Amino acid sequence: MKKILFLLTILAITPGFAQQISERSKVNVTGEGIVKVEPDEVLIKSRIEHEGPSAASVKQKNDEVVDMVIKYLKSQNIEEKDIQTDYVNLNKRYDYNEKTYSYVANQAISISLHEIKDYEKIMKGLLENGLNRIDGIQFKSSEMEKYEKEARKKAVLDAKNTAVELASPLGQEIGKAVSISEMEYNSVQPLYRMEEAVEMSQAKGGQQTIAPGEMEIKIRVNVSFELK
Repeated sequence: MKKILFLLTILAITPGFAQQISERSKVNVTGEGIVKVEPDEVLIKSRIEHEGPSAASVKQKNDEVVDMVIKYLKSQNIEEKDIQTDYVNLNKRYDYNEKTYSYVANQAISISLHEIKDYEKIMKGLLENGLNRIDGIQFKSSEMEKYEKEARKKAVLDAKNTAVELASPLGQEIGKAVSISEMEYNSVQPLYRMEEAVEMSQAKGGQQTIAPGEMEIKIRVNVSFELK
């Protein structure tokens, strides 16, 4: 009877014991995949801004410039979906030194160019039509999904290679992957601040004022492999 109870006890704890062994018999690694791409699109973050003593006058002046800018963009075959108003503001500003109030009207417009070679021409036209602020330039690719998949594949293979390198000195091998998760990744270039972009374009005329370089698409994954 005691032998039967002993065997039943062993059987009862075996699943939990096996699970603990299974939990310990894993190797957890991080893999990184990087793909370098030459951008073929550009996003212009622009702003029209005017300040004056009258709220009505600065708003009217701002609206007139916005209208000219949009008409110009459409004349250059920029589609409506590529001209996006991000925000419109009309604020009252107090000058503590002069003890006076003024009003500031601004409207932010994002402009997507699908031909990066058009940047200089479009920028020159925007300035000529009254645009007076550039908040940033961002380079992009029209095939982001394709390159992200490529970077993701490289990240998984990198994780596998790392797991093999860790297990090999111990005389062990890795088995199948038991879990995979993707970490946060950076697939676009940061927004390049262009505080002097207006002055640069005016001074250099039609000369090139940006150098796109390469985009770096980086993806990281966490993978757990069985350890044999």
